[in-house]
Amino acid sequence: MSNTKKFASVAVGLGLVTLPVLTACGSTDSGGSADSKTVTLVSHDSWAVSKSVLKDFEKQSGYTVKVLKDGDAGQAVNKAILTKDNPQGDVFFGVDNTLLSRALDNGLFQSYEAKGSDLILPEYRVDQDKHRVTPIDSGDICVNYDKAYFSEHKLTPPQSFDDLIKPEYKNLLVTENASTSSPGLGFLLGTAAKYGDGGWQDYWKKLKANGVKVVDGWEQAYNDEFSGSAGGKKAKADRPLVVSYASSPPAEVIYADPKPTTAPTGVADGTCFRQVEYAGLLSNAKNTKGGKALLDFLLTKEFQDDMPLNMFVYPVREAAQVPQEFVKYGRQAKDPETMAPTKIADNRDQWVKSWTSLVLK
Repeated sequence: MSNTKKFASVAVGLGLVTLPVLTACGSTDSGGSADSKTVTLVSHDSWAVSKSVLKDFEKQSGYTVKVLKDGDAGQAVNKAILTKDNPQGDVFFGVDNTLLSRALDNGLFQSYEAKGSDLILPEYRVDQDKHRVTPIDSGDICVNYDKAYFSEHKLTPPQSFDDLIKPEYKNLLVTENASTSSPGLGFLLGTAAKYGDGGWQDYWKKLKANGVKVVDGWEQAYNDEFSGSAGGKKAKADRPLVVSYASSPPAEVIYADPKPTTAPTGVADGTCFRQVEYAGLLSNAKNTKGGKALLDFLLTKEFQDDMPLNMFVYPVREAAQVPQEFVKYGRQAKDPETMAPTKIADNRDQWVKSWTSLVLK
């Protein structure tokens, strides 16, 4: 990440928050010819890498990296699909397990097994027969809570999905729209994984009756509505529970000035859904050689070690380093809800449609 101290610009998860584009000087074409020395990465808005790490890749490979950001994860994936016959770049980064089937079914990527794929932790490997995508990072979508609020009100913070529908937490939770937001969709999928095909709708009826507030996206939910965030404190937000990420508490410490000794926010461990992000070589990439080199780079130990404090996600490569700030102020969920990409593919659109009808109307 850049050296910005403005918390609203911090990437606290996958595919959500606007960050400065980190690019080197060079050609402004969209990938160039097959022998071009410019390779173009298309991504969601949360892509970030340390300048020194990017320069190392450019020096070692001879390629200049151009980055194109296309909004949040859902918007970026949809645009990439619409432009797949004449893509904007060579590599796409940021399709996650909630949207993976859509990308694969639409032929967005071509086959390439990136160097270092054998070092990816087994639980993150997918599409092993065709190698159309490469796992890059993971993160947990979880409810975060404002420690100060619960201390002042002498109320124990919720720790599970079941807790959120209890009367003592009425009108305290804000979440994102499942049809427009990656964490909103992840939270919906977490409830579907927890309560099953026949139970998640009943759960959401109870959550709605308990006063859950729904907003369009993460920035509005976290920075404007959540009382525990730096932005929320300034805006006098009144919701002490928000759907965000397990890595949000470390971000609150790292980008605070002055830094607190402990994180001001906590994570309800029993509300987490595991999200995994992938990258792939676009099917009609103009610079396939450069694209393959860039994919290899995303799995190097240098990039994987650098990634957590830039995008606030966890590495997927074996033996990659997790920052001490993550260890001290946050943690990955021990038993997050998960769902097979095939089940997400079979049910996602209908679930979102049902959720919209149930919760928003």
